[in-house]
Amino acid sequence: MATIGRSNQLKVVKEVKFGVYLDGEELGDILLPVRYVSENTKIGDVLDVFIYLDSDDYLIATTLEPKTSVGEFACLTAVSVNRIGAFFDWGLPKDLLVPFSEQKQSVEEGKKYIVYTYLDNETDRIAGSTKLNKFLDNYPHSFKKGQQVDLIIEDHTNIGYKAIINGTHWGVVYDNDVFKPLRYGQKMKGFIKQIRPDGKINLSLQKLGYGKTDDVSKRIMHMLQEQDGFIACNDKTPPDVIYKLFGVSKKAFKLAIGRLYKERSITIEERGIRLNTK
Repeated sequence: MATIGRSNQLKVVKEVKFGVYLDGEELGDILLPVRYVSENTKIGDVLDVFIYLDSDDYLIATTLEPKTSVGEFACLTAVSVNRIGAFFDWGLPKDLLVPFSEQKQSVEEGKKYIVYTYLDNETDRIAGSTKLNKFLDNYPHSFKKGQQVDLIIEDHTNIGYKAIINGTHWGVVYDNDVFKPLRYGQKMKGFIKQIRPDGKINLSLQKLGYGKTDDVSKRIMHMLQEQDGFIACNDKTPPDVIYKLFGVSKKAFKLAIGRLYKERSITIEERGIRLNTK
């Protein structure tokens, strides 16, 4: 069945001057306006479209890809505020409404906010909310230590950065695990570092354990081979320089070069590290 607020694959069933109608099954035929119809489109074709309600509350299809869909979180910009609520740019002609009742705090025009997109079951209208807690941690999770996950960075607290995990739960990246600048609304990969007895989740921005060290060691060896056997970087190099070179924290870098040194693959010198040759 076709779903409002999500991408669908729908069949063309009728051609008209102002577009084509798609088979929305239980939703009925849905118009795809002519501006989104390619010249070679014909009856029977199956098209990838997004379905939403237009300004007149009619179901409409588009081939545009919105910045978010129903059931997802995204960092969006508020483009206007009026007596109804705040309107956000989500990539479609009709802006996404976040009613006043769904605002954690008063939304200001021009600012970015993390918004959860939902479907009002009574009106079939798509709306948004900045009250994120309503939509997170609502059921037990099955995350495992070391699992790679998708993160959206939220605000910084006195212990670290809150982050949305896979669009379902809260987690935190502690400050001592942050080795690069993070910004509000940033999407990135992360890893489950620890699941605490109270069910709270600690996160890491790097792989855990020996697997991480192996990856960094391979990166260092590859760069040494490309740089004629020498890199001007060692355990005294500032963390930001190490991250720019290898994309890891200084701690991970030191573990990796320590392992390579024990294996006698490298020599650690005052100015950097050198590849040992047999």
